[in-house]
Amino acid sequence: MQPLTFITLSKSESSDELKEALAGSGRTHLLADCQSPEQMLADVVRLRPSAAVITIGSGNSEKEFGLIKQLAAACPDTAIICAARDASPALILGSMRSGAREFIQFPIVTDEFRTVIDRVAEFCDQGGGSSKNHGRIVAVFSGKGGAGVSFFGTNLAAAMGVPTLLVDLNLQAGDAASFLGLETKYSVADFVNNRARLDDSLMTSLVTPHSANLTVLAAPLEAHEAEDIKPRDVSEILYLLRQRYECVVLDLPHTFDSVTVAALDLADDILVVLTLDIPGIRATKRALKVFERLDYRRDKIHIVVNRWSKHIDVQLQKVEAHLGEQLIGFVPNDYGKVMESINLGRPLVQADPSSKITAEIKRIAALVSGNGHAPSAPPRKKLLGTMFGRQSPTATLDLSKMIRESS
Repeated sequence: MQPLTFITLSKSESSDELKEALAGSGRTHLLADCQSPEQMLADVVRLRPSAAVITIGSGNSEKEFGLIKQLAAACPDTAIICAARDASPALILGSMRSGAREFIQFPIVTDEFRTVIDRVAEFCDQGGGSSKNHGRIVAVFSGKGGAGVSFFGTNLAAAMGVPTLLVDLNLQAGDAASFLGLETKYSVADFVNNRARLDDSLMTSLVTPHSANLTVLAAPLEAHEAEDIKPRDVSEILYLLRQRYECVVLDLPHTFDSVTVAALDLADDILVVLTLDIPGIRATKRALKVFERLDYRRDKIHIVVNRWSKHIDVQLQKVEAHLGEQLIGFVPNDYGKVMESINLGRPLVQADPSSKITAEIKRIAALVSGNGHAPSAPPRKKLLGTMFGRQSPTATLDLSKMIRESS
């Protein structure tokens, strides 16, 4: 379920209380907190959120009523909510007559706030803010470097089969475009610098097409440009992009910085890339603990084994038990083909459609795309059976020891 999106216009002491209530609801996402009525009108018209909350201070409220009327006329699909600390009957009636649908009184009462959120959700379900198409955001992440995130992410994006945008959010050292053989002129930094005037035409000019169904938004061309990109910028950009593309694939760094967390917050699916070695398993376990602290739904997190080989003697059932998650995919190890694909700048799923790597990545793409029926999963009993009892001293992992050390 997509979160309800909010834009707020807050007054000093009420701003933090409103933000805290929205963050604590578990059903909402704050797109922007505006500093002026003019900014709010521009942002609501541009972003088309589920709801806009206007905080009315003491004194003359005619300016706020005028803003409500403007918003109601310009954005009928956005639910307008008023909030105030001193809520007189005249103030409530005036806001409703101007076009507000709901009223929140400070201090916020949890049950009353939940009722307002329920009504906004009902409004959207009846054809309000949720009437727009929302593409699926798929984040590709690993708890450690060198796991093959960019290779897997670019090939996953190329395998989606629907209009897909690959966004490289490895802001300091992103190289996803080169995996696709592309020379890019614009980047995420250009989106941020022009975010106040982003429309379909401008967005189209700032991305780089690769094929009929795949387009790329590159990482900043210069490392220093990443310093000016803030979490709120990324949230706003991804919100706009998911309205244009059926799928948005995020190539993420292996750190939990604020920008990465902002992207993970918006993801419908998080594919955690795991290599079957002790550092890889430990890093994945740590990442899963962070996801738990961030209160992410378990059903949006999926673990994919990369560089899997039948010669690795690992008891997969013990790995799953240690992680507390099922492994949903096993991308085979083929160093030669992978390096050739990377060096030529051609996704393997397109360059070698018959390879086992291609087959598995396409199966995973179908699982997370939300379109059609996914091909059947690998035969787990047979797969797991081949992993047990094999004697391979050079590749055996002592999971019992690893679990003791990491607990």
